Amino acid sequence: MESPNALARFNMIQQQIRPWSVLDERVLGAMAEIGRERFVPDGYQGLAYADIEVPLANGGHMLPPRVTARMLQALAVQPDERVLEIGTGSGYATACLAALGAQVLSLEIDPEQAEIARAHLAELGTERVEIRAADGLAGPIEGGPFDAILLNGALPSDSALDALQSQLALGGRLCCILGEAPVMEAVLITRGGGQDYQREPLFETLAGTLRNAPAREQFVF
Repeated sequence: MESPNALARFNMIQQQIRPWSVLDERVLGAMAEIGRERFVPDGYQGLAYADIEVPLANGGHMLPPRVTARMLQALAVQPDERVLEIGTGSGYATACLAALGAQVLSLEIDPEQAEIARAHLAELGTERVEIRAADGLAGPIEGGPFDAILLNGALPSDSALDALQSQLALGGRLCCILGEAPVMEAVLITRGGGQDYQREPLFETLAGTLRNAPAREQFVF
């Protein structure tokens, strides 16, 4: 007999993720393999597979599973690609990236939350992941260029994007959520030759803002 968590994980895939146009079998397989309940704080275990943001101890949130799935699908991470993740949180998306075969450098601004994520990933036996306690929006990150960059949170404006997308390798992809409530949109940015960046809108959503993200400039009349 399947465990309750295994059944909940199956239902998450079939009822939340597939209906939201996630059809990449590698992404579906990674999310079916990883127990999300391992990454949810105590007291929220009953919400591990719910279609909501789950609060974390540092004031951050885990993105809803379908949002994580759509972003992973858009990034199309391939085995052995170098991936920069900003906003480790609990480490769930980090584990998914590693399951897709990526070499992951994940940055978490809160040192205590970074340590929690390390413990979760170690318990799972996740390999080829480095978690640093650092502000991923503070400037260029040692270890680049990166084949893919994932932001697990929102940026109110485009002002941080220049520094981030410049860390992409040629052909690299960056997926993030832009805007402020009630208008936010996930976008995919792909680097072509030189400083040529193509932006593709993906879907509308809502997400918590990354800590230290530059605020949107206010118009002055």
